[in-house]
Amino acid sequence: MKNNISSTQTQNPIAQAQQSIEHAHHAIRQAQSHPSPELIEQAQNSLERAEHSVQQAANVDNDAAYELLREDLAQEVAALQEVKTQ
Repeated sequence: MKNNISSTQTQNPIAQAQQSIEHAHHAIRQAQSHPSPELIEQAQNSLERAEHSVQQAANVDNDAAYELLREDLAQEVAALQEVKTQ
């Protein structure tokens, strides 16, 4: 039964985008803690994947969830930009 739940979650574009944003969040936090070129690049790559996932979620008929994703993504974009300018 647990496999069915995770299978359902991985097929949901909203859940995929949330997970992708979480991965980007963690990568960006690492880059903030240890601002090396490698970690910043990893955070950038993770953020790009999150942006792609959010674009995929735009096709889902749930405007409220999509708007929350966009807000979360915007926060992560701003956080990474801050790391890059330090």
